[in-house]
Amino acid sequence: MSKKIRVLIVDDSALVRDILSQGLAADSNIEVVGTAPDPFVARDKIVELRPDVLTLDVEMPRMDGVEFLRRLMPQYPIPVVMVSSLTQRGKEITMQALEAGAVDFVAKPTSNVAQGLQSMMLELRTKVKIASTANVSHWKAKREELFTGIRTGAGTATTSVGATSPPIAKAKALAESTDKVIAIGASTGGTEAIRRLVREFPATTPGIVIVQHMPAGFTKTFADRLNDECAMEVKEAQSGDRVVTGRILIAPGDMHLKVVRSGGRYEVMLSQEDKVNGHRPSVDVMMKSVAEYAGANACGVILTGMGNDGANGLKAMRDAGAKTIGQDEATSVVFGMPKVAQEVGAVQTVLPLDKIASAILQVVSM
Repeated sequence: MSKKIRVLIVDDSALVRDILSQGLAADSNIEVVGTAPDPFVARDKIVELRPDVLTLDVEMPRMDGVEFLRRLMPQYPIPVVMVSSLTQRGKEITMQALEAGAVDFVAKPTSNVAQGLQSMMLELRTKVKIASTANVSHWKAKREELFTGIRTGAGTATTSVGATSPPIAKAKALAESTDKVIAIGASTGGTEAIRRLVREFPATTPGIVIVQHMPAGFTKTFADRLNDECAMEVKEAQSGDRVVTGRILIAPGDMHLKVVRSGGRYEVMLSQEDKVNGHRPSVDVMMKSVAEYAGANACGVILTGMGNDGANGLKAMRDAGAKTIGQDEATSVVFGMPKVAQEVGAVQTVLPLDKIASAILQVVSM
């Protein structure tokens, strides 16, 4: 019998702790080893119980999930799945939590609670299993905050949501068309990988389309946060948006994105066609369209993620003459999608995350 995944649940609500405990325990491969009502209790239980995965409420009194993660990850790197609310504040905190080291998140139901809870627990069990395979060891070196402060209760200030740095002054380079298209696909661990990647692009970079597996409602918050940090303009895509130099388009949650050619320019089309590889948006859908309409004028990149979405699409791009890049295992949170893409012959160049931006810029300047 395989070893069970040991989970610690952190939530200030006793009712929620009970619901999550029962829901996770329904899977024979998962064992809930403990619960905690706040980060201070959680700190001691992590040391005592050594769980494989943590589930963490984003909004808690005394210290919210983001502040906890910023202290936890440099000292005790552990895969964390956030349990998020669909309020705007909840979305903002969730994005901050992913930046602070969370592997993934699930959204709490807002309507039809009974059915919503059943769906959420199915998703949570799946994401806990994925998280148990995640590589979060790179956080060990990031000692910006001392986790020991949690033991004493020092510094219990909560994160100020929305208190971000002033937006970067963008040297706009939006052109009517672009000869090049950059297509990027990611899943688990991808929000932080994408963030680190696109911050390196100058405003003169050719148009970029991105599929990050994420539910509806969160992709706009993700795009807005990236827009504040990037020289390029970043927005959640709408049908008819042009793929132009200086712009990054993020596929909306629950919508497929395709790139099409309209006269002398590239545009995106959105749809709610059937899921592909279990996903909508699907990396395969986007990349196959880029292969068809941009061909050798494109560059395709597959980043960290579980599963095989994007492998066939990236292969179609390579077969059409595009340059293709895959993230390496050492820097991937989950080495699933890049691994499968390599196995099917879709990847020309394998690189660590911190080398990918410069490689892309070199490709599109050729």
